[in-house]
Amino acid sequence: MNSHSHAKERVPFWLRWLLPVILVLTWLALAGVGGPTFGRLEEVSSNDQASFLPASAEATAAQDWQAKFRDSDEVPGVIVLESDEALTPAQLGEVASLRTEIEGLDLGSAVIGPIPSEDGKAVQFIAPIDSSAEIKEAVQELRDAVAEAAPEGMRTFVTGPAGLAADLTAAFAGIDGILLLVALAAVFVILLIVYRSLLLPIVVLLTSVFALCAAILLVFGMAKAGWIQLNGQSQGILSILVIGAATDYALLFVARFREALTHTINRTSAVLTAWKASFEPILASGATVIIALLCLLFSDLNSNKALGPVAAAGILCSLFAALTLLPALMALLGRAAFWPFRPKLAPADEREPELVTGLEGQKGLWRATGSLVSRRPRIVWVASVLLLLAGSAGVLQLKANGVPQTDVILSASNAVDGQDALARHFDAGSGSPAVVVADGGKAQEVLDTVKAADGVGEAYLLAEGSVPITGAPGTPSDPAVREGKVLINATLNSAADSLEAEEAVKALREEVKAVDSGALVGGVTATALDTNTTAQRDLVIIIPVVLVVILFILMLLLRSVLAPVLLVLSVVLSYAAAMGVSALVFNNILGFPGADATVPLFGFVFLVALGVDYNIFLMSRVREESLKHGTRPGILRGLSVTGGVITSAGVVLAATFAALGVIPIMFLVQLAFIVAFGVLLDTVLVRSLLVPALAYDIGPRIWWPGKLGRPEQDPAVQREAGGDLEADLERAGRR
Repeated sequence: MNSHSHAKERVPFWLRWLLPVILVLTWLALAGVGGPTFGRLEEVSSNDQASFLPASAEATAAQDWQAKFRDSDEVPGVIVLESDEALTPAQLGEVASLRTEIEGLDLGSAVIGPIPSEDGKAVQFIAPIDSSAEIKEAVQELRDAVAEAAPEGMRTFVTGPAGLAADLTAAFAGIDGILLLVALAAVFVILLIVYRSLLLPIVVLLTSVFALCAAILLVFGMAKAGWIQLNGQSQGILSILVIGAATDYALLFVARFREALTHTINRTSAVLTAWKASFEPILASGATVIIALLCLLFSDLNSNKALGPVAAAGILCSLFAALTLLPALMALLGRAAFWPFRPKLAPADEREPELVTGLEGQKGLWRATGSLVSRRPRIVWVASVLLLLAGSAGVLQLKANGVPQTDVILSASNAVDGQDALARHFDAGSGSPAVVVADGGKAQEVLDTVKAADGVGEAYLLAEGSVPITGAPGTPSDPAVREGKVLINATLNSAADSLEAEEAVKALREEVKAVDSGALVGGVTATALDTNTTAQRDLVIIIPVVLVVILFILMLLLRSVLAPVLLVLSVVLSYAAAMGVSALVFNNILGFPGADATVPLFGFVFLVALGVDYNIFLMSRVREESLKHGTRPGILRGLSVTGGVITSAGVVLAATFAALGVIPIMFLVQLAFIVAFGVLLDTVLVRSLLVPALAYDIGPRIWWPGKLGRPEQDPAVQREAGGDLEADLERAGRR
């Protein structure tokens, strides 16, 4: 009868039914409001350049001055018509009539052009598009009109800032639906294989989806209030992060719940036992990721600052869903959640075996892993470190200095093709000039300096009444002046998003500042240059902050100094190996020209913060088992009971991040590979072999300077010496 003692416990009605039902209904209400909000995120989301600008960079200051020179916000669309042969006078006349057609669309101010190329094979127009309109729709309307009215046999393109922005928006179109469906399908299949249950995967996915609904509602509210800036990039990462994190937390709780069901037939008691056992590691894990993500607020890049609170809000909702909704559903379903393979009540004498080696009761893969770790710990961890160091060597080949904007979009793009056509026939920087803001009293001197600068094709003062980016050349007698400043447009010889253009801007800044120390150089090229520079500076600032935060949380959780230091070092080494292998894949297999400058930082934040999750899951259980059985048996026991959970969680998280690869944006594809590969590397090698073997080799001192770090306090040592194990366990329980 003792084996069924829990069955006789009287659980209050409010705890058994009322509270779970209230929690489920509350989450249903949140999902009912948050779900429809998913389709409204476009209302508060922006993919324009301003949402990615460095907050305090020179290009940003120049853009602020540019705004003072215009009456409306307009984005230039560069229309290019190209032929294989030189255009005849008749064709040129027909092309010229396009101006009237374009202006009839009423997309913005006056159209500039036609501007024929020197080789006579192409013509361009510059059509300002009011940014208050939907850029994607406006550009498509422009493309349709130009294609229909163009002379037969001519290829037509709409490129420039407006065209590229439209195609970027189109590339992000899969964020709302395709990405989420791919991620959920991948998670469902994995859970189905792992648990061989029809109901449990649905329950876990419901938890994740409801967490996402709550996160969307929270993010929408913050963006609507103007507290955060949402863009397609952070929106896509939010969906993936919430699904992956919520599923990971759910798997940890489900593992403890299944284990508890082998000790009692009372489902409510099992839920309470599982909740108490998983609360601390889930909370510590969630807090670590949230704080690490909020460290992005130290970034000077608007895109990084935007992602920090957005992703942190997602993790917060994942945390609450795993600790409230999932326990409530498990309390209502009990063993039925695992049908058809319901966990059975274990005999009383097998529920908590006395451990000597730590391998008792283990079988299969994790017994073999534990046996390897216990027999050859030093060989295992040294070999693991050497393997990671070998992978890290590839970091030297990582080209994270930014890529041309035309390479960012991986799918077919009319704007990218248009940039190529533009470069074939015109000054490559046409439509995206460098912008110089100078003191009005030194206007002519600065203008002469700009004209003489290497890499500059032509330059002119903006005339009063002209469009700041596309205006016709003015004269020194009638320049536009705002608060004592003038604006100079400088067309570069190289494509605006090329490395050559960036070098030209660097040189131009030095030369104009020698004439006017307060001069600012901005524009598309300067923005890209400042973004890359700022991203690299952020990497140096944010990485140490994140590591200190994670180290502090691990010390609080494990009541140790040595173990957290070693765990953080293992995560950093794993990150370096993941980046090294990724660099080799990007360069030699996928053929990418480089990587966005923010890729290393985002990869670090996600891999380190999420990698620590598995450290927390493993070592919190190891410490729990060490208090009962001793450090070395506790390590093997902890490895055994968490091995399957951590592996499943790692595969799920890798699959969800891999889903980002369906969005044809180079940054997201690269981030998808880095995180997916890094998580699998962390799960299979670091968490299964390196950390357990290193801890086993060090022994009780892994807990230094805590009491458990003293050999005489170790239960296994006491047992060998004939100490009073029961008294020690009682004291450990009181602590």
